[in-house]
Amino acid sequence: MPISPNFTSILSKTWEINFLQCYPNGYLKYTELCNLFQLTAAAHSELGGLSFSDMQEFNQAWVLSKMRVEVIRLPKWKETVTVKTWIKSLENSRSIRCLEMYLGEEKIVSCETFWAVFNTKTRRPETLALPHDHFEKYTDKSALVIPFSKINIQQEFEFVTTRKVFLSDIDIVNHANSMKYLEWCLDCVDTDLLLKQNLKSFEMNYLKETSLNQTVEIEKHENIYTIATEGKTCFALELEQK
Repeated sequence: MPISPNFTSILSKTWEINFLQCYPNGYLKYTELCNLFQLTAAAHSELGGLSFSDMQEFNQAWVLSKMRVEVIRLPKWKETVTVKTWIKSLENSRSIRCLEMYLGEEKIVSCETFWAVFNTKTRRPETLALPHDHFEKYTDKSALVIPFSKINIQQEFEFVTTRKVFLSDIDIVNHANSMKYLEWCLDCVDTDLLLKQNLKSFEMNYLKETSLNQTVEIEKHENIYTIATEGKTCFALELEQK
């Protein structure tokens, strides 16, 4: 698909929060917050000719490798928010994308995401096949207060539960969607942490994909959760309370 005449290197997109996206307290779920970030990133990629459809001509897709979210407060039902996004870096097979959520002029959430180009046939990373020079890279423009990092999983974890990967978990890249891992872990978290908005930030590392009908194990060490299959860690989540 050609580059849209409406393309700009920084995209701002508005979203109205609907009731299906909210917790019982009326505030946006953390998983839905991340989904809005992913949808905004996808819209920007589509305008710039780097959409899933464009990349599939080369059997490629973007997959999430790391994500850090810093929350001042969550939006609630019926509020309209603006998500702003730009690319911080894009080289070979890797890209860092920044996102910010605003309620009016107030910034309420910040996020940075680390993406890798993934061959959907070989299931391996590879260099992006499409041109991207028309995207300005804002190397000095960060969204986060604290940059994302590698979560320490070399610790003693305790078993929490198991879960089977169902069809409802699988996305268009034919693996469990990145936000499903977050959902599975947050289902094991004290509800007060989520409903009382006591989550200051959370960070995710994606290490290995999971597929339909696989069984995963969720484990915990203090504020870190991991998801593993066949003895190999697929995902790590670190929570920071206010």
